[in-house]
Amino acid sequence: MIQAAQVASKFTLFTHHAKTFPNLVTALRNSLLKLGMFNDEKTAEEQVVGVLNFDIHLVKDFKGRRYIERVTECIPVEDKNEYTFDHRKEKTLDKKIDKFFDNATYYFTKSTNKELYKSVNIMEYQDGKYVMTNKISDENIKEMRNNMDEADIEKFDNFLERNWGSSKKEVKKHTRKVAEKK
Repeated sequence: MIQAAQVASKFTLFTHHAKTFPNLVTALRNSLLKLGMFNDEKTAEEQVVGVLNFDIHLVKDFKGRRYIERVTECIPVEDKNEYTFDHRKEKTLDKKIDKFFDNATYYFTKSTNKELYKSVNIMEYQDGKYVMTNKISDENIKEMRNNMDEADIEKFDNFLERNWGSSKKEVKKHTRKVAEKK
């Protein structure tokens, strides 16, 4: 499923039985490891996170009714190189050492930080109604808009504005910024 999602189509749809989004990522990661496709947990998890855009979590209540409990977006955490070489500009040894420790702190934080993704609930079922909780990421908005015709883009932009106050001008500006990054 992970391999197919990486190359086969614009989207992949599947069911699962995980109770939470982190449990889903862990289960899929562990499946890749069991299959022998990967030896490293981090690499396997990166592959899983790279294909999971949204999780639509359904539940069945005690009366047997099924409903969507939440829609969760998976946002991969970018690994940025934020080291500074400003130590070369410093005049004193103390300032150079301070810059060294800034870089060392960043290095160790980056090495020990295992967060490869953020899970953000976009919509939740609360008190008998659906509530929009967090805005969809700019990257996913761009990808979604790229797969819509003009009429659907107009409706989608109206949806974004109605639920998160994103103006059409803002959406287009963010879409351009995301496209320029690539």
